[in-house]
Amino acid sequence: MQADDVIKTYRAVAADFDAGRDRRLVERRWLDRWLAAAPRTTGRIRALDLGCGGGRPIATYVAERGAEVTGVDTAPELLDLFAERLPRAEAIEGDMRRLDLGRQFDAILAWDSFFHLSAADQRGMFATFAAHAAPGAALMFTSGTEAGTAIGEVGGRPIFHESLSTEEYRERLDDAGFDVLAHVAEDPDCAGHTVWLARARLSLTA
Repeated sequence: MQADDVIKTYRAVAADFDAGRDRRLVERRWLDRWLAAAPRTTGRIRALDLGCGGGRPIATYVAERGAEVTGVDTAPELLDLFAERLPRAEAIEGDMRRLDLGRQFDAILAWDSFFHLSAADQRGMFATFAAHAAPGAALMFTSGTEAGTAIGEVGGRPIFHESLSTEEYRERLDDAGFDVLAHVAEDPDCAGHTVWLARARLSLTA
């Protein structure tokens, strides 16, 4: 099982994965903190959801809070569900590792998606986050608790996860122009997710 197998695995199990997705929104408290930290440069929060899946429950909740949502996913089977459930949102089929939308967002989210990338690809993503972040943008993603690889399960199939160390995530965020606002490892109030919330500096010299 390698990082390159993740896309085809999600495509193969898309229907079962979506049907089995936890709808309790255990992420609500973190999503509220993320949105509260985001600027409103155009009057409404422009939110970029990387690895948006079928859009339920996270993107749906974000849209209900008044944000303009752009969802990106590599699985068209999931993206079709996203577009159906969020007809006012923008749905983009694409790989976050090669994302170049040429515009900025007030809030960037990579929840339960970023950690499917290899360590090398995760390192490359910090420049992508920075390129799509408006001044003061809120960035939130989930990771592992320590450097290494783990194999989980999705739809009854093995799925790749990898993580950098806590120290390296802090360094990468700092180098990319983000300040850490909060970091909780294995948050017991969020089904054990390890969460990072950061804010883009207003300028590269801030």
